[in-house]
Amino acid sequence: MATNLFSACKIKGITLKNRMAVSPMDQYSATDGFASDWHLVHYGTRASGGFGLIIQEASAVSLEGRITPQDLGIYKDDHVDKLKQITRFIHYQGAHAAIQIAHAGRKGSCDMPWKGGQQLSPEQGGWETIGPSAIPFNADNIPPREMTFEDIQSVEESFKLASTRALDAGYDIIEIHAAHGYLIHEFLSPLSNHRTDQYGGCFENRIRLLVEIVRKVKMVWPEGKPLFVRISATDWYEGGWNIDEAVQLASVLKTEGVDLIDCSSGGLVPYQKIVLGPGYQIPFAERIRKETGIMTSAVGLITGAQQAENILNNGQADLILFGREALRNPYFPLQAAKELGVETQWPLQYLRAK
Repeated sequence: MATNLFSACKIKGITLKNRMAVSPMDQYSATDGFASDWHLVHYGTRASGGFGLIIQEASAVSLEGRITPQDLGIYKDDHVDKLKQITRFIHYQGAHAAIQIAHAGRKGSCDMPWKGGQQLSPEQGGWETIGPSAIPFNADNIPPREMTFEDIQSVEESFKLASTRALDAGYDIIEIHAAHGYLIHEFLSPLSNHRTDQYGGCFENRIRLLVEIVRKVKMVWPEGKPLFVRISATDWYEGGWNIDEAVQLASVLKTEGVDLIDCSSGGLVPYQKIVLGPGYQIPFAERIRKETGIMTSAVGLITGAQQAENILNNGQADLILFGREALRNPYFPLQAAKELGVETQWPLQYLRAK
């Protein structure tokens, strides 16, 4: 039986074997940015489980760009060796490997979520955070230092260097993280960006940092390899970043050579008002896709094979990203194939369980 979920997806010079991808989900299991055996097994298991694309969690482009001291990093050349091992195994399983490169901005210097996720003081191993304006995420946080022009140039260069390392490490796709209240998103939203220079105020100024980062990345990222950008399509709060601006941004990014918009939402402010429900973010991916013509991915409480198939059949997105479902069930694609009546390749070592 033919299905869209198990159809090949060509993006630039890459052809994914199906339209199921593992969404970047932070593991908070690194030391000084270095990947560990946990990451090898975590991502390797989902590759052997049948996902066509594995998107590695947010990997910091600089030391101060981490969310927690346990974040993965790609700010040192020495980080590359273990990452090569991960991409080799992903490729061996017939999947493609992507990496999300990120800077946490004012949401950095925090403890791990299962320890409360509170901001760490310097005495607790924390560090000074930076942002477009000196506005903290939580009222009781230490405000970030407002970035200078030199800071902005340094961050842009760190994304470029991270992209060079990602290429060396064997990744097929780069995703720039411009969502969930982290640094780039902080520039996009008027709730966190009160600047009066060329990086604040009007829409064109607020998107400037992201556009310049895209250009920096494309200086070193091969033309045949896809470039994704993850955005929050809305802040879920009056006066913040909204879906109309997200559509406008997607049009700009398309002209800049971005291949796919990964459509998420929220994360900028603690007082956001999200209306949750199965597939609650799908309308964002659908609208951006239909109004701009750029490819999109859908994410957010997508938990079933038929649900994912329907999204594709309805033309609402080009890829389906599984986050929590992929954490719960690394072999989701194998089960989805059975549910949809599709013959799919299993790892030879597991054939006796088919």
